[in-house]
Amino acid sequence: MLKAVLFDLDNTLILFEEVKFVNGYYPRLAARFEGVFPDGQFAERLMKATVELRSNDGSRINRELFITTLCDGLDVNREEVWARFERFFNLDFDVFRDTVIATPGAGNVFRHVKERKLKLVVATNPIWPLSVQQKRIAWAGVGDVGVDLITHIDNMSYCKPQLGYFGQICRLIGVQPEECLMVGDDPANDMVAAVTGMKTYQTTDSRSHSQRPLEVSKKVIGNNLEGIPPADFSGTLADVPRAVDNLLGP
Repeated sequence: MLKAVLFDLDNTLILFEEVKFVNGYYPRLAARFEGVFPDGQFAERLMKATVELRSNDGSRINRELFITTLCDGLDVNREEVWARFERFFNLDFDVFRDTVIATPGAGNVFRHVKERKLKLVVATNPIWPLSVQQKRIAWAGVGDVGVDLITHIDNMSYCKPQLGYFGQICRLIGVQPEECLMVGDDPANDMVAAVTGMKTYQTTDSRSHSQRPLEVSKKVIGNNLEGIPPADFSGTLADVPRAVDNLLGP
């Protein structure tokens, strides 16, 4: 019996101009850390710390692992380092609004899930804090739709494509994997949920949006397709209600 629907965010709920985002994001963020890290090290350390989240084994919250890796070997105040990130996210992040467009139909899909009395999860890779995830959900046009869980850097101790990520979501919302539908565009990092027993729906909207691969994202979350079964359903985001109703039955 279907009890929850999980939605990826990037290139699922929002169509993401990654190259445009990266070209603006890294220089603007680095400016917030001038004098904190040795010259020329910030970008390399940032990427290493983000990639390291892929290896989190559930023993530490993602933010702890991220900051520990970022500041490894340096005599810096880690709380102050995180405070600088928070100031950046609060004051600067809104300028990246023009790097995304809302995927057509997102609002209707979310409302349908709520009308069917299902739990609603935004299962985006938890490498950012809740404040950033909420901004990006609002950019998708669904910020006013109540959700049961948003995965973020402070409430998760796994990242995609680890199976532990999907298991942790199930524990947090009190359902079994077999009672979930995972909706996303990426076979390696979203459709892998099928291995846990979840049903899967692969969205196709991003294929017409951009043919350029998410090069930076692939370095962070990987692209291994081995052992991942085909999606149970496929189509546009707007067609997800059909899959939901199919799984719920009459």
